[in-house]
Amino acid sequence: MPVHDEHRLYEFLILEGAQAGLSWATILHKREGYRVAFAGFDPARVARFDAHRIERLLADPTIVRNRLKVAAAVSNARAFLDVQERHGGFAPFLWSYVEGRPIQNAWTGHEDVPARTALSDRLSKDLKKLGFKFVGSTICYSLMQAVGLVNDHVTSCFRHRELAKR
Repeated sequence: MPVHDEHRLYEFLILEGAQAGLSWATILHKREGYRVAFAGFDPARVARFDAHRIERLLADPTIVRNRLKVAAAVSNARAFLDVQERHGGFAPFLWSYVEGRPIQNAWTGHEDVPARTALSDRLSKDLKKLGFKFVGSTICYSLMQAVGLVNDHVTSCFRHRELAKR
């Protein structure tokens, strides 16, 4: 579903980065833990986390305790705020990659859905230039799917038809 809410976009950015190398089931199971640990996914609050707070997060069993992923979530909050300031929001920045309208794909099977595309390669490269971490092309494509920049529901799914009308 298309997402334009800034907090939700930051939430998906954190969760997509945390999911790297893990199953979605693992991350979904820990989603509430992330919500508590990362201040309700408020990037302004997370951007103020210091080294002591990061160390406390690394002891929290309700999240994935990977130092690089936790540190990335904090530094990404700072980069996120910078993008908000420069572009009038993270949503306008992100949605500019698809000219404000979701890409409508027509995959017939799950095996047809790519893990990355030229567009996710470009988004990844641009985010890295802006200081974001854990934003490889595959993570960016997952983010694009999660926030509705691309409609990758297979054509037999009721959601595909529903989202194609938007």
